[in-house]
Amino acid sequence: MSSRAFLGVGSNLGDRLKNLGSAAGLLGAEAGVHIVASARVWETDPVGGPPQPQFLNTVLEIDTDLEPRGLLEACHRVEAALQRERITRWGPRTIDIDILAFGTESVDEPDLIIPHPRARERAFVVLPWLELAPDLVLPDGSPLVASQVSGDARPFAPPLWIADPE
Repeated sequence: MSSRAFLGVGSNLGDRLKNLGSAAGLLGAEAGVHIVASARVWETDPVGGPPQPQFLNTVLEIDTDLEPRGLLEACHRVEAALQRERITRWGPRTIDIDILAFGTESVDEPDLIIPHPRARERAFVVLPWLELAPDLVLPDGSPLVASQVSGDARPFAPPLWIADPE
């Protein structure tokens, strides 16, 4: 059975826009993952961590046959393929992929929390997410609300081009 999920994707090292596109392409090539749509790409200042370059961020809507843990593993494979290094928490990175929501499921495990615990607070997540799902209600019954976010996010580029796998 297929589930609708949303992924937050960000990059602040190297060719940031290319990194986002590469991540989308690699995710779409993962078994059990079909990318439905991409929001626009937004530029944002980093949140937390050491001084670092600005991020480009987007949200991808996917349909997946995977379970949440399997989707997390697919995201980690893509991050590894794009040389993501986990050295400093909230440090600079070539790519960062977070599971924002997975159907109506809630998951609370040490290394996987769905919905993402800080997603609704961050403009770089909420603004592109609302482009894809303006009426989305999270598993706790609360809607996404743009006025409740912090941080500055500026439109940077159109949605990522999503290749049809067929």
